[in-house]
Amino acid sequence: MAKCEFCDKGVSFGIAVSHSHRRSNRTWKPNLKRVKAVVDGSPRRVYVCTRCLRSGKVTRAV
Repeated sequence: MAKCEFCDKGVSFGIAVSHSHRRSNRTWKPNLKRVKAVVDGSPRRVYVCTRCLRSGKVTRAV
């Protein structure tokens, strides 16, 4: 579910480094919103990242 349906931005993985430099695995999830958008001419609910919403890649359905 953690994937934008317009740009395919998904979860990225990396390493969290503490102050004492102990390392552990961690994830970064995209900032997704469930919005009603026009897809292929019909409105439907999709998960979209806020970057796509802000840049205008998504046409919102009213």
